[in-house]
Amino acid sequence: MSPNLNILYIGSTEDYFNIEEDKKNWSITPIQNSAKATNYLKSNPKPDAIICDYNLPGNNGIFFYDWLRTHHEFDVIPFVLLSKEFNVEVYKQAFKKHIDDFYVASVTNAKDIISRIEFLCNYKLPTSTKKEPVLNEEVYKMPISKRFFDIAVASSVLLVASPFLLLIILAIRLESKGKVYYISKRVGRKTFDFYKLRSMRTGSDELLKKLALEKNQYKKEETKTQDNPLGIPCPRCSKLPEGETCSPLMYIDTHQICDYWFNVQKIEAAKNNSTFVKIVDDPRVTKVGKFIRNTSIDELPQLINVIKGDMSIVGNRPLPVYEAEMLTADALSKRFLAPPGITGLWQVELRGKGGKMSEEERMRLDSEYAEHFKGDNFSFWYDIKLILRTIPALLQKGSV
Repeated sequence: MSPNLNILYIGSTEDYFNIEEDKKNWSITPIQNSAKATNYLKSNPKPDAIICDYNLPGNNGIFFYDWLRTHHEFDVIPFVLLSKEFNVEVYKQAFKKHIDDFYVASVTNAKDIISRIEFLCNYKLPTSTKKEPVLNEEVYKMPISKRFFDIAVASSVLLVASPFLLLIILAIRLESKGKVYYISKRVGRKTFDFYKLRSMRTGSDELLKKLALEKNQYKKEETKTQDNPLGIPCPRCSKLPEGETCSPLMYIDTHQICDYWFNVQKIEAAKNNSTFVKIVDDPRVTKVGKFIRNTSIDELPQLINVIKGDMSIVGNRPLPVYEAEMLTADALSKRFLAPPGITGLWQVELRGKGGKMSEEERMRLDSEYAEHFKGDNFSFWYDIKLILRTIPALLQKGSV
């Protein structure tokens, strides 16, 4: 046992700790109530540990613990709560407040408590000398030249393209009812409203859902098997009321799956070097919608995001919220140091590879672009180069 272990005991059962053997290695300073205990702690050397009765005159041991933790000089002192009888509510409170340990005097030997305190002292004291690592926070700062360029380009393109945009908007409205634009939450350096022209029919989700369920009534056993990823229900959607989903639905053959759960399954499949599924054409996409998707015209409203300051012309593609939540590693989250953009490094590289690129490679390219915002690394001409590479990519047939 550690020599000269000084324990402060706050309570009325001092006799409980009258242990003769090995007493020379530890000593107890008894104090009857929390008021005297606070005065003692303010005017005397800090004890090695504190044992406190739950029942104290005027308050309780948890109340005293709350006071103790408001004084950070006592953070490394182990605190043990002692109760005469077991009370489940007291136990829950002690656990919730991260009290070091909780004992019931009627069923616990005092020697066991002293042994536990010795362990806690050896465990907690070294942390008081441990220095917290200094983190060099990487800070993003939008260069003035880039912001000026974004406003000038976005305003000019919107002005020139406005007659053509009016025709596209009219075509969208004539083909299907509903708003001509689509808003979703995206994550760049912050969460914002992301604008696109609508490329899908409105009001078709419920119909497709009904059809999918009707077609699946003969395949109930198939959808329950773990061998079929499409049959595994999304845990987030399962917690929501019937008819609600955590993210937009997509339909694959007779199956329906939300975007979030599809991406989770796709990542798991990639880890296991297995093929997930090939998505067929979504029947919700309109004829006009297919055209504006393949030509990237549906992205033009994002110029409004650029003018507002949510996005930049060149940057890393903003992610849906459910995708951003999955990026927890520092190496992956580094991409958010750069502004979200309409086009960027991985987009032009993706077009150059015919739309084939792994998630790892995409994240690597995002991080590579983010390097341009550390210190004085930003290059205005590098952005111009990516814009020039985007122009022929837009003329390439196909949607990637």
